[in-house]
Amino acid sequence: MIYNFDTCPVRQGTESEKWGKYPADVLPLWVADMDFVSPEPVRQALLERVSQGIFGYGRDLPELRELIVARLAERYAWQIQPEDIVFMPGAVRGFNLACHALAAPGGGVLAQTPIYPPALTAPVNAGQDLQVAQLRQGPDGAYSVDWESFDAALTPETRLFILCNPHNPVGRVFRREELARMAEACLRRGVTICSDEVHADLLYSGQVHTPIASLDPEIARNTITLMSPGKTFNIAGLDCSYAIIQNPELRQRYQQASRGLVSGVNILGWAAAIAAYREGQEWLTQALSYLEVNRNFLYDFVQSELPGVRMTKPEGTYLAWLDCRQTGLGDPYEFFLQNVRVALNDGKTFGPGGQGFVRLNFACPRATLEEALGRVKMALGEKERVA
Repeated sequence: MIYNFDTCPVRQGTESEKWGKYPADVLPLWVADMDFVSPEPVRQALLERVSQGIFGYGRDLPELRELIVARLAERYAWQIQPEDIVFMPGAVRGFNLACHALAAPGGGVLAQTPIYPPALTAPVNAGQDLQVAQLRQGPDGAYSVDWESFDAALTPETRLFILCNPHNPVGRVFRREELARMAEACLRRGVTICSDEVHADLLYSGQVHTPIASLDPEIARNTITLMSPGKTFNIAGLDCSYAIIQNPELRQRYQQASRGLVSGVNILGWAAAIAAYREGQEWLTQALSYLEVNRNFLYDFVQSELPGVRMTKPEGTYLAWLDCRQTGLGDPYEFFLQNVRVALNDGKTFGPGGQGFVRLNFACPRATLEEALGRVKMALGEKERVA
């Protein structure tokens, strides 16, 4: 089947968070969902489930566990068991649960900033101190681990390290040697890793994702890995995510933290996830090709048409991290929203290192991306003219 990503349904008036937050004249390129119709097999599976007309309580489906086990073995040569999987409605709950499961009086949770904002609030929700190791930005704008900062941030109080890979928002896909060094530092200090890998399937040419837990059995015993078909197949609103925890004792602590508070997956989420993993690859292959062209178009436009703005090509995700610090805008998020009605994510919300940046979601039809970038170019040109 050939999918058309140039055309998408009208999303205003559809209870969409992305399209409903702002007035109708605003182009929203912010929250991380795609403007693409989900895979046809997923839609068919949902139609069949809805046609049954009964929406009672669902149950854990062994078929989905088996699909995940096979998928991880095929993609990463990572051997897990069905019982290693803990299902939940969303990865944000996942690292909140990790923070609660590992919490201790005076404990701390380490995150590398700038980072997805819920990773900054999860430690506080669990009564833990947020500890920060800011990523290093090189002269070319590319990000890497600041090893001196990382090692210094791992204190005796650190209970958990939240890793984001592929990284949201900077787009890095960490290499094996980087992951091994982070994991070894955590092992030496008795720090558990919670690895947010929900963008693992969204990689561009030449990139390879390595689950940190797949590196070594000892690392696996010290790691909670969060994954989901939600971002991959644009079904995030159906709330089907899972943690992979190969250490039985750690898994038990994690499950205890969820009891009475976090439910499992709903019946539509089960149906969509099974169809996506079983039959969604054709759609994903085409979507990634389209996204890569969008990414390259965006990069070239920033380079040639947006003076003072800088970006590096994301290695993964469909999110671009735009450095606007040389534009003199002050607050680029407010500037673009108020002057040309383009809604991006405010870099300040991603923690230290985010001031002066915005995050742009390019998982949209090319025409939408072109329109938004044209508006941004016009705003920057008008500012220069006035100045």
